[in-house]
Amino acid sequence: MPVLEVHLVEGKHASAHLAELLETMSARCAEVLDTPIDRVRAYVTAHAPDRWAAGGVAGAEAPYFTATLLEGRSGELRRRLLGALTDVLVDVVGADRRLVRGRIVQVDPDDWAIGGVSASIVRGRR
Repeated sequence: MPVLEVHLVEGKHASAHLAELLETMSARCAEVLDTPIDRVRAYVTAHAPDRWAAGGVAGAEAPYFTATLLEGRSGELRRRLLGALTDVLVDVVGADRRLVRGRIVQVDPDDWAIGGVSASIVRGRR
């Protein structure tokens, strides 16, 4: 279930770095959450510099990420995930840690589908 979404400024990072970012974030997420990596989805959205601002400065590099998870993860685990994903952005794309922002969005299992079936039902089958 975990879905990772990263927003960056277009043209600031080579394609190889973006692929590495997606792979590393997916692996770290799976590790922290102790979930199979094949359940993790990740993508990068690159914004044109004139359509992104941080601190009131257009085109300023300040990565932002969202991790969408099913409800039920502990606060401690969510904090570990936020730290781990920030570390990946710092390590892989050279982001300034002070400028990275991230959040976790928790979704009720009744409001998430896996293969067209509510996650609450799928979970009940396991």
